[in-house]
Amino acid sequence: MEAITKIAWGLLVLLHVMPAAVVFMPGLVEKLYGASPAGDIGLLLVHRSALFLAVCVAALYAIFDSQSRRIATLIVGISVVSFLLIYLRAGLPAGELRKIAIPDAIGLVPLLWVSVQAWR
Repeated sequence: MEAITKIAWGLLVLLHVMPAAVVFMPGLVEKLYGASPAGDIGLLLVHRSALFLAVCVAALYAIFDSQSRRIATLIVGISVVSFLLIYLRAGLPAGELRKIAIPDAIGLVPLLWVSVQAWR
C-alpha cells in the first residue's frame, strides 16, 4: 500500500510540474496560456506558477514524510478541485482550459487514494 501511495503522490507532483516550470521559464506563459510574460496577466501567471511550485513541493515532501500527508492532501486538493469547480462553473469551455481540466480530472484518482490513506 505504501508503494502505491508514493506512486500516487508522484503522479500528483507530475500533474503540477508544467505549470510550476513557468516560474523558472517565464517564456512558457506564452506557449501554455497565450499571454505575454511581460504584461500584467503574464506577471500574474508567473506568480501563479510559484504557487504551483509550492503544490509540487508539498506533494514531493509527502512522498518521503508520511506525517506531512494530511496537509499535503489539503494543499493539492485545493489546487485540483478548485480549478475543476471553476471550470465547471464556466460551463466546461473547450480549448486550452479543457487541456488543463482533463489531467486535473484524471488527477482526482490519485488524489482520492492519497486522501483516503492520509485521513483513515
